[in-house]
Amino acid sequence: MKKILMVLTSVSEIGDTGEKTGYNVAEAAHPWKVFKDSGHFVDFASIQGGQPPRDEVDSDDPIQVAFTEDETTRAGLYNTARVDVVDPEQYDAVYLVGGHGTMWDFPDSEGLQNLVASVYNAGGLVGAVCHGPAGLLNVELENGLRLVEGRKVAGFTNDEEVAAGKDKVIPFFLADRLEEQGATHVSADVFAEKVVVDDRLVTGQNPASAAGVAKEMEKLFAAVIHREKAEEQHETEILRAEKDAEKIAKKAAAAEAEH
Repeated sequence: MKKILMVLTSVSEIGDTGEKTGYNVAEAAHPWKVFKDSGHFVDFASIQGGQPPRDEVDSDDPIQVAFTEDETTRAGLYNTARVDVVDPEQYDAVYLVGGHGTMWDFPDSEGLQNLVASVYNAGGLVGAVCHGPAGLLNVELENGLRLVEGRKVAGFTNDEEVAAGKDKVIPFFLADRLEEQGATHVSADVFAEKVVVDDRLVTGQNPASAAGVAKEMEKLFAAVIHREKAEEQHETEILRAEKDAEKIAKKAAAAEAEH
């Protein structure tokens, strides 16, 4: 079992428009199901802590409904931890949930930057979808490079912002900002699924890509678990061989003593 921390926005309004927003429920629910079905533990945190705002729930999507009705999930979302007090050593992965609010509070959150960098530096996975990659901005690794520098990433595209009618409201275009920080932004058609894996960084373009991001993270987890089991088995074989050698040596010593 691995532990994944989902990070959510604390912004409840899109700019000064008065339009309500919050984390995108589909982008949380579908990965949650992938991780849960694989037997992993999912925890929640947000920029400011407490109960994060959310977008509308699609009642026709059984996965979103299950997510919002799950008692453990509801308890975790009722009072999330602030990202700046989360212990990154407790998690094997961090997953940044999208929603337009992230464009305002993810990029300049030092707590989020430190959390993401710490998890990645320790060999963990980092996933983000839609506007969630805004939380990858300004993340500097222990090698001095930005996390996105020289990497291929996906995220909500400029054309999708226009199609959503938010291009005049958002503080910046996410795809452009990612490229300004050294990333190569890879995209599919507007609102089509697109998931990009670059080492231990997994990103998705839009809500349709959320489950795909989690599935790719799960593949990486599976490889890690397989390697850990192989290493454990190797250590067990070494220990068994050492004990067998000790038994043989004792028998030999006993036989020599008899003569």
